[in-house]
Parts: sequence; C-alpha cells; structure tokens
Amino acid sequence: MKRTISIILTILIVFCVGLLIYSGYNIYLWFDSNKKIDEQVNEIEKEVEIEEVEDSKNVEIVNPVKNKKDPYWDFIKVKLINVKLDKLKKYNSDTKGWIQVPGTNVNYPFVQTNDNDFYLFHQFNKKYNTAGWVFMDYRNNIDDLDDNTILYGHGRLNKTMFGSLRNVIKSDWYTNKNNHVIKISTEKDNTIWQVFSTYRIKTTTDYLFINFNDANEYLKFLNKIKKRSVYDYNVELKSNDKIITLSTCHNDTDKIVLHAKLIKREKK
Repeated sequence: MKRTISIILTILIVFCVGLLIYSGYNIYLWFDSNKKIDEQVNEIEKEVEIEEVEDSKNVEIVNPVKNKKDPYWDFIKVKLINVKLDKLKKYNSDTKGWIQVPGTNVNYPFVQTNDNDFYLFHQFNKKYNTAGWVFMDYRNNIDDLDDNTILYGHGRLNKTMFGSLRNVIKSDWYTNKNNHVIKISTEKDNTIWQVFSTYRIKTTTDYLFINFNDANEYLKFLNKIKKRSVYDYNVELKSNDKIITLSTCHNDTDKIVLHAKLIKREKK
C-alpha cells in the first residue's frame, strides 16, 4: 500500500514539475515574441515618416450623402495621411499599405501574401513569431478595391498588432468622435474610411465575404453587419459603398470586428 502511494506521489510530482516547466517555457516564448515585435515596430518607426496632408486637387469625395447632418460631412474634412512605402517594400515586398486607427495602438504597415496563414506566425521581416503581423486577406486587391477589404491581426494582450482593437467596443472610444475614421496610405492612394459598426461576436465567417452577386445581396449584408454594432454611428450605407473590415480575436471563442466605409480618396 505504501509503495503504491509512493508511486502515485512520484507521478504527481513529476507531472507538476513538467507542467511548471511547460508553463514557464510558454511564458518565456510569449515575452520573447513581444520583445521581438517591439523591436520590429521601433525599427519601422525609424525608417518611416507619417505625414498629415491637406486635400489636393486629386481628392475625391466618395459617395456623398444627401443628409447634411450626417457625420459624413464632418469626417470628409479629416486630413489624410501619406506614408512613403519604398523603404518598407525593399524590406518586405509583401507590404501593401499603412493603417492608422485612432484611439488604439494600430499604426502599422500591413502586408499580404498568397494565403491567410503565413502572417499569423511571422512578423514583418518574415521571421517566425507567434505574434504575427497585420495582414490583408489574400483574396483582396488594394489597388482595385473589392466590396469588402479585410485586415486581420492577433488580439495580443500587450496591445500590439490588433490587441488594442478591443477599445472599439468601449463607450469612451465611441463617445470620442475623432476615433470614427480609419486612415490608410498605399502606393497609389491615401484614403479615409468612416466607421459604421463595431461589435464582439462568437467566431463566424459570415462577415468575411469579399464580393457579392448583386446590389441587393450586398445591401442586405451591409445592413446585417450594421445592425450588429454595439453603438449607432448614424451612417447611411449604399450598395455602391466600398468597406473595410478589421477582425481580431477577443478570446478563444469570440472576435472583435470593426467595419468602415470609404468616404475620401486621393490618388498619389
């Protein structure tokens, strides 16, 4: 009997020690991936200048709405950002643009490759990192916009990548109207996108469609994702709008999602 108890205790001790070592190793990997991401971000910031620019003669106001009280008319006055991507493209040819989300830490270049897997586990310089990077759906074309352009990023607890995107379902983010625009700069365009929906949802793929068969189908989709929003952004949507979707994990079962529509574009 004593021998049996001794064996059980030994097994339990070995199991606990193994679990402790495994947990410690995972904690080390988490901190190491964070460190490498911070180093990568600092390196990029040294190379890139984000410039706010005044509207030029090349600016196009996209899909004006008739209601002059619509917040659209305030947001088209917001300054565009211009980012020269030459150095970044030499560093990583997958670079497609730069995205800035006010009220969050999202202020990064985004990339695209031929699948939606690689940048889940690789940082901007293509080295392996479980923190990944912000990337565009492989089906999209940033130069010839689809109905729905989708960007993904991990919801990191240290608020890097799309970790701070969880801010968009908080009331203090919503009440600051300056947060309701997404700014993007690519090789060919600088754009402003007006936020119309933010929400948390159980993991699903029903908001990840790129194009639609007809205007009615698309409008139904737009109305569905608009109704999901935890806040009313009072935005009018049309069947010829182009939208952008930002998607990240909140936890193992839920996603945080933001949708915005294109309202201003400047050809470079």
